[in-house]
Amino acid sequence: MVTLRMTRTGRNKHVTFRLVACDSRSPRDGRHIEILGHYDPHKKEDPKLTFNKERVEHWLGLGAQPSLLVSNLLRKQGINGKTTRELRQKASGKRA
Repeated sequence: MVTLRMTRTGRNKHVTFRLVACDSRSPRDGRHIEILGHYDPHKKEDPKLTFNKERVEHWLGLGAQPSLLVSNLLRKQGINGKTTRELRQKASGKRA
């Protein structure tokens, strides 16, 4: 199963994260399929999260499961659970 989650990057005491699509069995900082964006929690101004919205919607449409942190961050950026259901239905060709 494909998962959307964060991988840790950066230096000591100044951690940044990458938003990646990866296999759920791979380690946190291990092999990934695609880099979708990055998150810098130390940034003072918004946006702290920058990502490729089209590619995130693509992976969600294919059934990728976001981690809890990623789903919360995406919801703040305007991609919510309802949208992910619609994207999955669109990808499978079904209508609600």
